Amino acid sequence: MPALRKLPRYKPGLRGTIAIAVIAVIAAFVGLPALFAGFQRTNGGEVAVVRNGGPFNNNLIRQIIDPGSGNTWIGFGSTAHKYPAQQRFYTITSDAGRGDRVGVDVVTVPSADGVNMGIEGTLYFSLNLDHQTLKQFDDRFGTRKFRGADGNSRYAWDGDDGWSAFLDQIIRPVIDNDLRTQVNNFRCAELVSSCALVQNASAVAGKNPQAVSNNGNIAKVQTAINTSLEQDLQQTLGAQFLTDLHFTLSRITLPSSVQDAVDRAQAAFASVSEAQAKVAQARADAEANQARQDGYNKCPTCARIDELKALPSGITVYAPGNGNIALPTK
Repeated sequence: MPALRKLPRYKPGLRGTIAIAVIAVIAAFVGLPALFAGFQRTNGGEVAVVRNGGPFNNNLIRQIIDPGSGNTWIGFGSTAHKYPAQQRFYTITSDAGRGDRVGVDVVTVPSADGVNMGIEGTLYFSLNLDHQTLKQFDDRFGTRKFRGADGNSRYAWDGDDGWSAFLDQIIRPVIDNDLRTQVNNFRCAELVSSCALVQNASAVAGKNPQAVSNNGNIAKVQTAINTSLEQDLQQTLGAQFLTDLHFTLSRITLPSSVQDAVDRAQAAFASVSEAQAKVAQARADAEANQARQDGYNKCPTCARIDELKALPSGITVYAPGNGNIALPTK
């Protein structure tokens, strides 16, 4: 059997060496970012739902990265949907810049007697961090976009703007509906005492109605909202994705036309009260004068003594009935 012939060893020339170097540099530029992108970590205020990716993989959920995690391998081409893991809040307020919507944001709902009332408050909540629940949440709301206040559409996991857009489109309608339902169980005066000034029949008669405290009714509305919100949100979202729900009703306002009427009524009642005070003072003065005169009739000497006491100081000559003026001595 003939011996195998040994092939000559390939020695690349200068051009071959340059080509290999270029290929190595390109591979480094392409491969290193892809390698580093395969690692993800979360800070203490976020949780991540990882989905498979890449040209040769599916798009199913791969894993959950808990809050405060170190670098975790998630695979090439996978994406991490990061959601808030701490308590969050949704604020409805007339103070522009403080609410979750741009500008003035007040929920206007009618009372039982048909008065539109502006409701302001804050909903506090947390995202359910149970892994199975998070997977369901990402399947339902992490794979679609929501339109924000600026008109742009974003995913719920796309930063604060994306999360706010999700809350505004999915959570806000439930809040509005619950506020409308609960406030409609009370008359305006039961929630805002000053409503009695323009609704009570005694106002027509010129009497200031006694406004009752409405703190108890506001507490009832708040308690009812907290109970109904938890049930309605679970039914709307499809599962208990939000926990630790608590709504704080901070302020109830009246429409400008009603508030103007209240202000006018308060001003009118103030004028009536001032006039009544003057009448009472005049009556008291007349009664005092009459009582004093009755005393003088019974005691003429007392009248003379009071008359002398009323003279200016320094008078040495006093002639009752004389038209001449008594001058003080120097």
